[in-house]
Amino acid sequence: MSLIRSERTAAGLLLGAAALGLLLANTQVGPALMDLQHLTLGVTGTSLTVGHWISDGLLAIFFFIVAVELKHELVVGELHGVRRALHPAIAAIGGVLVPAGIYLALTSGSRYHQGWPIPTATDIAFALGVLAVFGRGLPNRIRVFLLALAVLDDLIAILIIAVFFTANPNLMMLALAVVTAIAFALLSRLLRGQLRIPIGVLMALLAGLTWWLVYQSGVHATIAGVVLGLVMARQPARRVTHVLEPWSNGLVLPLFAFSAALVVIPQVAPTQLAAPFWGILVALPVGKLLGITLGGWLGSFLGHPQGKSRLTFASLVVVAALGGVGFTVSLLMNELAFARSPEVHDEGTLAVLLGSGISIVVAAILVSLRARHYRRLRPV
Repeated sequence: MSLIRSERTAAGLLLGAAALGLLLANTQVGPALMDLQHLTLGVTGTSLTVGHWISDGLLAIFFFIVAVELKHELVVGELHGVRRALHPAIAAIGGVLVPAGIYLALTSGSRYHQGWPIPTATDIAFALGVLAVFGRGLPNRIRVFLLALAVLDDLIAILIIAVFFTANPNLMMLALAVVTAIAFALLSRLLRGQLRIPIGVLMALLAGLTWWLVYQSGVHATIAGVVLGLVMARQPARRVTHVLEPWSNGLVLPLFAFSAALVVIPQVAPTQLAAPFWGILVALPVGKLLGITLGGWLGSFLGHPQGKSRLTFASLVVVAALGGVGFTVSLLMNELAFARSPEVHDEGTLAVLLGSGISIVVAAILVSLRARHYRRLRPV
């Protein structure tokens, strides 16, 4: 289990699963896998395809872990206090606004403007994995800043999903979901002693019910994972995420990456690719690099806590390059944005994979060079 908890292993599994999905989709077994992906399974009045059970159901576990991490950082971690959170927050906002602007500029005149959120996301697991592989010798403050930035980036992504990908929500179902989430939160404060097992079972049932109610409300079901992660008592939540993390790294995220990457590579000339492909391909690596660097540079003047070492401009560029690895959340955004535009969905997936791949290569080079610089200053 400790191996699967490793950031390097998590990144490797994610990349391997996406590559395998893309490879198999373009072989003779591709049609059979896609048929399986579109197979409808009904459980307790909820009928979803296998692909949607993965993206709407299993991915809620990942978002639960993200929410617990976010709460920890806000309460006792690097985001505790406005002054400490301001610098990575401004960098994160820059890393959203600039890619979105580049996407909208490159897709101007097309009818695919709804894809602007796709290049705004950062994959925490993958970015930290690249840093762990190539960053031996880097000061810990770079990892801490990247983690804070990525957590805030995911918060923005969660808000985007909740606001822009929800139409005509069922308020009654949402109200019931709020009730079950409150009950879940209250029980989590009693999770101790001899009652731990029965309370834990009841909480699991309430978590499943909350997910079902959120799904029925019309809000994307992964938001249920976010809500439960935020309301659960902090110490029990940390213990639960410790148990869930290997399953998220070893099963949930690779399975989602494999499913999302099951696309057939279009047999067309580059000039025939739709505008969203180029918008995502450019906005993800270039937009993130420019946006996070600019936002981080501005934030260093506005949100730098006294007594803490300021990140150098070169270190900000390293973090910005890592921020361009969109992967998991960008693939989810692609599914949501182009759910009614299947003609560009596969091209969007390919653009996310290629854009993230470019960011991985650029980040690996920059992280390696920066790490070598610090090792020369402080040999290890």
